[in-house]
Amino acid sequence: MLKLASLVALGAGWLSRRLGRGGGTTLPGVVLLRLRPNAIAEFAARLPHGAILISATNGKTTTTRLVVAAAEALGLRVVTNAEGSNLERGVAAALLHGARGGDGGAPDIAILEVDEAALPAVARAVQPRALVLMNLFRDQLDRYGELDTLVDIWRELLDSAAVSESCSLVLNADDPNLADLGRDRSNVVWFGVDDVSHALDARAHAADATSCRRCGHPIEHDIVLLGHLGHWHCTNGDAARPVPSVTATAAALRSDGQTVTVAIDGSPIEIDSSLAGLHNTYNVTAAMAAAQVMPTIHGHRAAVAQAIGATGAAFGRGERIAIDGRKLNLLLAKNPTGVNQNIRTVLAEDGQVHVLAVLNDRTADGRDVSWIWDVDWEPLEGRLASLTLAGDRAWDLALRFRYAGFDMDTVQVKPDVAGALDAAVAATDPDSTLHVLPTYTAMLDVRSELARRGHVSEYWDES
Repeated sequence: MLKLASLVALGAGWLSRRLGRGGGTTLPGVVLLRLRPNAIAEFAARLPHGAILISATNGKTTTTRLVVAAAEALGLRVVTNAEGSNLERGVAAALLHGARGGDGGAPDIAILEVDEAALPAVARAVQPRALVLMNLFRDQLDRYGELDTLVDIWRELLDSAAVSESCSLVLNADDPNLADLGRDRSNVVWFGVDDVSHALDARAHAADATSCRRCGHPIEHDIVLLGHLGHWHCTNGDAARPVPSVTATAAALRSDGQTVTVAIDGSPIEIDSSLAGLHNTYNVTAAMAAAQVMPTIHGHRAAVAQAIGATGAAFGRGERIAIDGRKLNLLLAKNPTGVNQNIRTVLAEDGQVHVLAVLNDRTADGRDVSWIWDVDWEPLEGRLASLTLAGDRAWDLALRFRYAGFDMDTVQVKPDVAGALDAAVAATDPDSTLHVLPTYTAMLDVRSELARRGHVSEYWDES
């Protein structure tokens, strides 16, 4: 029985937390799926408005928060995996906890971030009302393989019975791979960025989509905005960027946030957000696009925009923490495109900058750290007031910076996170910002150390 399996799973999570082992976000899901393999489908079937699944290489945690805020502004009771545990076990745990309800009653809708490779299994179980697919970049090659593998997996999903004709696809028109997935489909809401004032001079050498998936000819970018995202076309004329119906027509970027004008079918609405960087312009725009497929959206776009704008950063994704008279800006940095964008965001700050980069190679990070050689660290040269390198593979980072021509006499290498944090904070001027760029498990290490010192609350996450 589902009820009995749920009680056992909840008990396992409670016991794990009582023993101080964490696991409260995923262990209940592990136990539940062991006892009741179809539990995700059973819980999803109870949701009056179904589920919205959000997946991407970069930005899915932040965008999920924004979409949840939009749904709540529409009066919907939401169940979500706010802790970021996005494999099947995390989804099962979220639905399990959500099924218990609360003061507001049982949930109306599930809004779930889902790991890229886990998306087909979760979609088959929940039969989503909408899929929000934001981007695909090279990430964790030892787990996912080449990017084409994920594109093919997603294509098979969209062609399967798991995605019905009534399921809306919210796709990024600026990503050539996603544009190809949505080609010739009638149920697509396209989103993108039309503000070309943030264009890069050229496509990054580590760009992940350079050939047309239809004919194999080169893709040419008229405008490059972020990685391989931008305004593009196939040089053979077989494909081009779709015209988005939800688009960021203007983005005024600041070091502490941005003001984005999002046009929906040509009708503009302004969103003032504390989320900095062009990557968050995409996240905000994706959230507004996702909101268009929700029930009761009509007539409430202003309320949705206000809710999205009022939503702060997810933990570790632009999270700002006060520490010893300094401001710490925690920016998850787990693949070349993500790190390049974080560097771009850091350098938007006036004057010299302080940076702590932390590199781990654990399972959740990807064992292969060769990707650090595709990161454009070089723009930091000449702008650094201090640079500290840490993590399990701190010396690999040091070698990368050495080959980039940095003066290594001014670089501190402290593999231990606690020692690195002390050194980096000491090197940062009072009232200044220390930008921390960690991989996934390194981000958890940094937050755990900050929690031990009383600067943040502990955040268990084993996704």
